[in-house]
Amino acid sequence: MDFNDTPEEAAFRAEARAFLNANAVLKSEHSRTSGSRAFNAEDVALSKAWQGKKAEAGFAGFHWPKKYGGREGTQMQAIIFAQEEEKYLVPPGIFNQGVGMALPTIMSCGTQAQIDRYARPALFGEEVWCQLFSEPAAGSDLAGLRTRGARDGDDWVVNGQKVWTSNAHFSQFAMLVARSNPDVPKHQGLTFFILDMATPGVDVRRIKQISGTSNFCEVFLTDVRIPDSQRLGAVGDGWKVAMTMLANERFTVGQAEGPDFDDIFRLAKLVMLDDAPAVNDAAVREKLVNWFCQAQGLKYTRLRMQTALSRGKTPGPEASIAKLVSATKLQEIAAFGVDLLGQAGAVMDSETAPFDAWFQNALLYAPGKRIAGGTDEILRNIIAERVLKMPADMRVDKDMPFNKIPAGPR
Repeated sequence: MDFNDTPEEAAFRAEARAFLNANAVLKSEHSRTSGSRAFNAEDVALSKAWQGKKAEAGFAGFHWPKKYGGREGTQMQAIIFAQEEEKYLVPPGIFNQGVGMALPTIMSCGTQAQIDRYARPALFGEEVWCQLFSEPAAGSDLAGLRTRGARDGDDWVVNGQKVWTSNAHFSQFAMLVARSNPDVPKHQGLTFFILDMATPGVDVRRIKQISGTSNFCEVFLTDVRIPDSQRLGAVGDGWKVAMTMLANERFTVGQAEGPDFDDIFRLAKLVMLDDAPAVNDAAVREKLVNWFCQAQGLKYTRLRMQTALSRGKTPGPEASIAKLVSATKLQEIAAFGVDLLGQAGAVMDSETAPFDAWFQNALLYAPGKRIAGGTDEILRNIIAERVLKMPADMRVDKDMPFNKIPAGPR
């Protein structure tokens, strides 16, 4: 592995830093990043403005064609800019699903008319996208979804329910998968659509989470009419399009944000345990060493991916390893931090709690990080099959028509 920037990459990194220094404020040592706060209207407006400013300056859509506002650069430039942007206080990112997932999928599988219509508005922060995949009866098993799409002339009529959709309440468009043919095996009977969220029959309801926030939504679709021109890919080819989008998601959903090794180490030095700093306790040090090793492993795994991109190669399933380890580590660190705080760990008020209640909030949202973007079980299957080359799990329903698979009421 080569961890050093090439001369071209070093020049781009300097360019990115100059832009960020001129337009954003560096984080301090005590800056907190949290996945728990719900985005409000001001957050959305600030995020759209920041995305537009980046696009105007050429720091968005790095490998996109210039006619859509891209740079026609490299994926490595996107990695470098993300590394530098992470050091600054910027509005929350609400464009991962659009710029990072939906539009690359449209560019791969869509028509020229679809690319021309959606690419530039998404890149410049004018339109926000969400992903209508998961359902109450089909979470990790996406191919088991029950939302139906029936052809009616030049339209499709869609009925069903989606759940755990991030930011659907302020999204203008969605990527939607529906079952168009229940008489064939479940992976073959799906069709992919672009949905205007303002279409009659779309009912978005926010979900109140244990952390008190409501960034997730459930979406009910009742006789929603989608023009066939909004179909992405061929009829029945929805699984292939969905896999393209999920491949993009692997690079978009990165390391889980929140307290990391440096933060729990700092807390262990401050908290007293048996009249001495907690860091002096052998059991505490054992946990710290384990998280330090995980943090270093994640660092070098990301650098391995970065090296592959720098050499023009496509990284393998390393992103699944990073997601699996970082989400679990976040939950463990948050739980241990709350334990170290003792009675103060029960205080949720960020104005009075130590570390701004950072560990407490992380403990509530961390379990969701082990589900979003691929559950632990799915990621372990990917690692087992694609990294360790182990035999795939037996799938007894793989070749069975969907309507013949034993299940509850459909």
